[in-house]
Amino acid sequence: MSPKNTKFNFKLKSTFLMLLAICIQVSAQNSAWKPASFEVINKYKTFKTTKYAHVFSGSKHNIVKLAPELEGLTGIELPLESYKNGTNAPLKLKFKESVQILIGVFQEKDNKEFFQFTDDNPNAKLILKNAITITGLPPIDVYAFSCLEATYSFKNKGLFIVLGVVKASEKLESRNAELPDGKLWNPTFIVEGFSDEKPLFEIIGGENKPVVEEGMPGTEGIQGGFEGGRVVKVGDTYHMFPTERAGEIGVDYYYDRVKTKIGHWTSKDAIHWKRESTIYQASGTYAITEDDNPMNDRRAAIWSYMPVFNEKANKWYGYYLAYTVHKEIQPNHSFGRIWRCESTVEGINGIGGPYKDMGIIMEPGLDSQPWEGRQGVASFFPYKVGDKYFGFYSGAYPFNSWADYPKKSGKGWFVALAESQSLEGPWTRIKDENTPIKSMHPFFVENPIVSQLPNGLYIAIFDGGPEGWGHHLPNMIAYSLSKDGKKWGEARYIPIETKVDKWWDIMRTPLCLIPEGNDVYTIVYAAIDLKRRFHPMGMVKVKLNKDVMESRLKELK
Repeated sequence: MSPKNTKFNFKLKSTFLMLLAICIQVSAQNSAWKPASFEVINKYKTFKTTKYAHVFSGSKHNIVKLAPELEGLTGIELPLESYKNGTNAPLKLKFKESVQILIGVFQEKDNKEFFQFTDDNPNAKLILKNAITITGLPPIDVYAFSCLEATYSFKNKGLFIVLGVVKASEKLESRNAELPDGKLWNPTFIVEGFSDEKPLFEIIGGENKPVVEEGMPGTEGIQGGFEGGRVVKVGDTYHMFPTERAGEIGVDYYYDRVKTKIGHWTSKDAIHWKRESTIYQASGTYAITEDDNPMNDRRAAIWSYMPVFNEKANKWYGYYLAYTVHKEIQPNHSFGRIWRCESTVEGINGIGGPYKDMGIIMEPGLDSQPWEGRQGVASFFPYKVGDKYFGFYSGAYPFNSWADYPKKSGKGWFVALAESQSLEGPWTRIKDENTPIKSMHPFFVENPIVSQLPNGLYIAIFDGGPEGWGHHLPNMIAYSLSKDGKKWGEARYIPIETKVDKWWDIMRTPLCLIPEGNDVYTIVYAAIDLKRRFHPMGMVKVKLNKDVMESRLKELK
């Protein structure tokens, strides 16, 4: 080997060792710190410092992002209001050894609600800047200070967070975690199993990977995977009607949302699926005008097929969404129309169709409202209440007023109710002080599907909104409860990733909440791995807590 090559190999080896040392150092910095045991002398509850933890008693503020060093430590749930207004009694902790206490301090200065940390505390060290993101609250820095005594009393006034206690020997490396401002997540929200209240549903299992995946039989020609639709169970067979984002070979992935199909899939276990047929195929033809004009193809994209069995007619009805599609104006799905179709095969086993169209039941028109926006009508799901029917319909990309029509739209995904005496219609939009329904979430509810729990409570399960794409939403499946099917309560969010391996980046639409007996329910859902074009389907099982169900019913009274 020549001296030149030897020198080159030496430099290469040195560079490799240097990079390895850096990687080891970064890995060490980002590994969880070892906790120390402690006792809370006050009667405050503790929490595990982890994603979704609610950090204050009597509040909905929860962790959405945190530095990995803090993961798994034990924090203390301080009462929100008393600490904000300075009426709190001192927090007292007891230790068996010398420790370092980690407290989170809000960066917002000169706000009397927050504890104002000053640099004149020689015993404290800033170890993590922008270390944790808590919904609705400012950025947080973490300080560590040594405690050599057996007990410690916090005399601080104003809101702060005790995130954990570590051994005095733990080496705490300082860094900037660069996590985002929690005020981007506004409003705050309730995560099942992490708030003060008991969860209605416990996640008991499910698949740790997609159940319908790219390359599986039946996925040929479906470039973009799946979104929306419904799963129902007839006898021992699951029937799934997803929106198939088919696209076109050689055309950019954005066209996957335009050239769509409604497929029919079956399964015996909600895990292994077989594609049976195509129910509908969209044209994929782009609009030639900017407005809702009959010159445009109004069935350019087809989405959100909802099968509902009509016992009176003894046949399956389908409700689905047909869009006009514009190539350049956001959103490219515009001026949705809800179509109703019927199976030509009578009886409960006629679910596979074929189906025939019976006409449009809801569309943009004189009774539309500006909040329905450029995308409305954007979904529809009917359900029976007493001797009448309600139907969730939705809108998106709202107009502030009709003066903004047809292009100047804002952001928001809203739902409201229509009513009818029959599944056939006619359907009338309900217009009252609760329209659109913001009690579930102020600006994001998408694709709700309604059923009833054993005690008669109505439950709507829906897409709780993505964290990605510039949004700061819960990124979880959500549900809302109603006693009368008309007034809906605040959404709760189901963190299935705590019990199932998270293979997705963005959680999207649940397609069902199917009772299986013994209070167990099946949820099939669509989700997105941002590294891939194909959007798969997943499945999870949850168990209903009947005691919580009854307490929720009493609360709604």
